[in-house]
Amino acid sequence: MVKFIWHNGEVPATLKVKQVYGLLFTKDGRMLVRIEKAPSGKNYSLAGGTPEAYDKDLEATLRREVIEEVNTKIDKPIMVGYQEVVLDDGKSFAQARMVALIKEIGKKLPDPDNGEIYERLLTTPEKAIDYINWGEVGKKQILEAKRLAQEKLGLSEFSDVEEYV
Repeated sequence: MVKFIWHNGEVPATLKVKQVYGLLFTKDGRMLVRIEKAPSGKNYSLAGGTPEAYDKDLEATLRREVIEEVNTKIDKPIMVGYQEVVLDDGKSFAQARMVALIKEIGKKLPDPDNGEIYERLLTTPEKAIDYINWGEVGKKQILEAKRLAQEKLGLSEFSDVEEYV
């Protein structure tokens, strides 16, 4: 059975990063959740994706993926940590998570990878935990991102207004 283990901080050089996702905050403390249509209804997630060979670093991957998926520009990305994915054969890889401030949310556009236009919801970090529904590992990621957003990005208020953008 695949295991997911959360680690705060930088990804070790010995662990390959296969995904980079953003925990993106507005200046009023709301978090952006990406919503895609699924056969069972809606799938709530973070914006992000796979590093490409031409990406300079993980920050470049995050900036590119956030533009592609939710047409959003970000500022000040900071590493939150990584989810270690341990496969049945014992091999593992990392899924990096970064926190950033939202500078601008553009109009909804199709993702160049699949043509899908994702819905975007601004919500509280606490509600994002429930929407995304990644269990204890997801909760740890979001709460650590909220702490870093306060400590490193200067967020002091957290609006409870939900809004589709």
